[in-house]
Amino acid sequence: MNDKKLYRLYREEGLSVRRRRGRKRARGTRAPPLTVCMQTVAGQRMPIPNRPNVRWSLDFVSDTFGASRKFRILAVNDDCTRENLGLIADTSLSGARVARELTAMIRIYGKPGCIVSDNGAEFTSTAILKWAGDAGIAWHYIDPGKPQQNGLIESFNGSLRDECLNEEIFDSLADARQKAGALAL
Repeated sequence: MNDKKLYRLYREEGLSVRRRRGRKRARGTRAPPLTVCMQTVAGQRMPIPNRPNVRWSLDFVSDTFGASRKFRILAVNDDCTRENLGLIADTSLSGARVARELTAMIRIYGKPGCIVSDNGAEFTSTAILKWAGDAGIAWHYIDPGKPQQNGLIESFNGSLRDECLNEEIFDSLADARQKAGALAL
């Protein structure tokens, strides 16, 4: 049945048709941030940071434990040192939770100049946009469908999957947090 016929039948029965709204788009910048602490390499879209805490990258990795219950791991990396700053495992990670975890990491490692992420719902939420504005941190979104623009974190995620997630069987969320915490050290 096509849309026009369905719409006509709904109208005849006096039913209201739910209109779909457009997809929410990220409001951050798409142009790479150029700061004094970065050098640009020919052919690269994102400049390479020269010192720690210039740019952090964020991404999610998902896996399952036990009876196919899913959980996600938020990975946070420093792009200069390629050090993993944190692995946060949970069944649900909202934008507000990501903001709390980033605040805790800033207390430990210092404030980054820029954070790079994809356009996931957690990263484009109003909680994250408000947090980034209040913290004075530039947030850069990669182009949709272009994970190679955030290649350092994607490479880390691949290694994490190969060396940990595919090798370990997680019994519970506590087990996943304990094993992720051991990796982050």
